[in-house]
Parts: sequence; structure tokens; C-alpha cells
Amino acid sequence: MSSTSASDLEAARRRRRLTNAIKASLRELRNQLSLLNHHVGAHVALKDVDLDCLELLNRHGPLSPSALARKAGLHPATITGILDRLEQGGWVARERDPSDRRAVVIRVLHDRAGELFRLYAGMNRSLDEIFAGYGDDQLELLADFLRRATDAGQDATARLAAE
Repeated sequence: MSSTSASDLEAARRRRRLTNAIKASLRELRNQLSLLNHHVGAHVALKDVDLDCLELLNRHGPLSPSALARKAGLHPATITGILDRLEQGGWVARERDPSDRRAVVIRVLHDRAGELFRLYAGMNRSLDEIFAGYGDDQLELLADFLRRATDAGQDATARLAAE
């Protein structure tokens, strides 16, 4: 075997080890964030799926219940129970859609947002400390990677949902 082939082979192995380590770290991060969300939910009497829907409403709302169901990948009947819990807890309000008075939209109420900020404060502080160790170019690279990984996850989810 020539030295060029051996170095190419070693470079391929190194790249495979690195990509496998990144994939494993992403899976572990997913698990840790899931555990964090579970504990946050327990502190505010919300199920994990309730927090997920609240986050979708924060990012994309106000939404109709059917639009929320689509974004969350849940059956509309499941959304009804989630919205009942969120409304009872003072997290959201059901309102008439101003553009179609027959329709309903779900709007986030921000009265309790401070509770969630407090519960996520430790993670946010830790992330800020991590970010401080990176330059702007590195942060841009990380942001790009995370956007592209999110897009890949959305594509994979859509393909599975279509099966």
C-alpha cells in the first residue's frame, strides 16, 4: 500500500469517527433536553407534549388548532386535550380569528413566561458560557450546522409521515 493510500484511508477513518461522534452527541443532547423539558414540565404541571405545543405557539402563533396539530404532528383530537390543559393553566387563550369570526386561534398568554425562563435559566447560563469560548466565525458555523440538521430532521419526519 502506498503512503498516499494509507493516509487517505486513515483520513477516511478519522472522518467516520468524527461524524459518528457528532451523531452520538446529538442523540445524547436530544435525551438531555428531553429530560430537562420533562423536569420543567413537572414544575409547571405540564406534560412534555404540552410544552412542545406551547413552544410551537410561541414560535409560530397564533395558530388554529388544526394548524397546531399539523406542526406538532398530532391528531386534532389530541390537540383538544392539550389546549384544554394549557388554557386551564393560564398558558394560552382560545380567541375568535379576526379574519374569520367562525374560526378559533390559540394565542399564548405571557403572564407565566417568567416561570419558564426561571426554570430554563441554568441551561441558558451554561449555553452562554459555552458560546463565550467560540469566535463569531465558529458560532456562525455552529448556527449553520444546527439549521441544516433541523432541516434534515424535518425532511426525515416528512418522509416517515408520508409512508
